[in-house]
Amino acid sequence: MTTIDKNICRYFIFILISVPVILLAQNNKSKDHFMYQVREEHGDLNNDGQMDKITVKMDTVDETRPLRLEIFLSQPNGKLALAVSSTKIIEPQYPVENQGKFNGYQIPDFFIEKGILIMWSEIKGGNIAYDFKYNNGNFELIHVDKLTNNATKGYTDEKTIFTETKFDLVTGIRTETDEISGSAKALKVRRKRVLIRPLPKIQDFKFSDKELY
Repeated sequence: MTTIDKNICRYFIFILISVPVILLAQNNKSKDHFMYQVREEHGDLNNDGQMDKITVKMDTVDETRPLRLEIFLSQPNGKLALAVSSTKIIEPQYPVENQGKFNGYQIPDFFIEKGILIMWSEIKGGNIAYDFKYNNGNFELIHVDKLTNNATKGYTDEKTIFTETKFDLVTGIRTETDEISGSAKALKVRRKRVLIRPLPKIQDFKFSDKELY
């Protein structure tokens, strides 16, 4: 066998070995690792009188521990169909920017009340709740309720100022109220109109959007 023939032979052996490796890598990449379910809630979201379902699942293979929200809506045949799937709305438990450290917040809770999907999350110095309503095939953000405080020592006391922000995205009215716990009178109320159109859709919503409201 000549040198050229040997090189050709080695080339084809390399190709035969490489193809299975490439296919295996592609299969592993496409495999769904969101297998650990951490949340499940049932209720009527699309106003058809049937039970819909939401789930939150964690990818336990990815070291950042990302989470995926899925919304399943009832169909005329009685079955559930996937309507929304998002990995952007919930922050990973161990974000890359934290260099392997826990983000410090519990996984958000989800509730269905009177056809409204509510997402409740912890944030720095408080919590925030988002209300999403089903409209023309989309879940639109219609209301945000945020509570924060100005404590800097890791605990609150009688001097701590709490700020409640209520933002009605339908009317565009955003109201901030400052108060001290136990006081019957607000320290300050700030109100302004912020019109956001179109209304944010849940599939486009990112966990970092909390800074916008």
